[in-house]
This record gives sequence, C-alpha cells and structure tokens, in this order.
Amino acid sequence: MKYTKLTEDADGLSYFTECQAELPERDFVPPAAPLLISDILPATGMVFLTLPAGWRGIQHPSPHKQIAAILSGRFRVVAGTGEARDFCAGDLFWMEDTTGPGHASSAEGGTPVTMVITQLS
Repeated sequence: MKYTKLTEDADGLSYFTECQAELPERDFVPPAAPLLISDILPATGMVFLTLPAGWRGIQHPSPHKQIAAILSGRFRVVAGTGEARDFCAGDLFWMEDTTGPGHASSAEGGTPVTMVITQLS
C-alpha cells in the first residue's frame, strides 16, 4: 500500500517522500482466512475534518504526527521546499513535520475536502 510522507530535515525544512507499507499475510479475524495487514500503529485520537471549498491555510507545522485518509475533494499541500502535491479520495498522507515551519495546505477545485485524521502516539 502506497502513501506519501511529509517529514523534515535536521533544519526543520519539510519535504515529501513516497513510501510503501509492508503488508505481510497474517491471521487477523480468525477463523477467516489470513489477510494482508501491517503492524499496529499506536494512536491517540481520530478526527473527522472538512475544509470548506476554497479554504487556504497559512504555513504551519503539523500539530501531531498523523495520517490523513482523504475521502473527497482535492487537498493541496505545499512542503517547506516549495514542492506542491495534490491528494484526492483514496490517498493516504502521513505528516511528521512537527517542529519546523511546516507546510501550507488548501482545498482546491471548488469543492470541500473531507478527511479522517488519525493522530499517532
């Protein structure tokens, strides 16, 4: 399973990397057949979030290490390097830029962006 991670270098400058989650076959819901499933990621909370159509944020660090699952709309993120990426329904976006100047984000395309964010331990 692919996802994009926004992390930061030693100077706090955020940048994107492409990642692949390892999904070994394991028993998860016996007696059902084994499934392809990752290791458990400890989490502290989960929120539902909607960015109104046209919403624009200012540069900020992520408030937590967190993973966003985009449900609808087009979510644009501009890393500290200036690189911009768009995320749409079905995309996973992992944020770890918690100490530097962070990133800017916006709702593009004239529609709201909905997502579920899981805050990691």
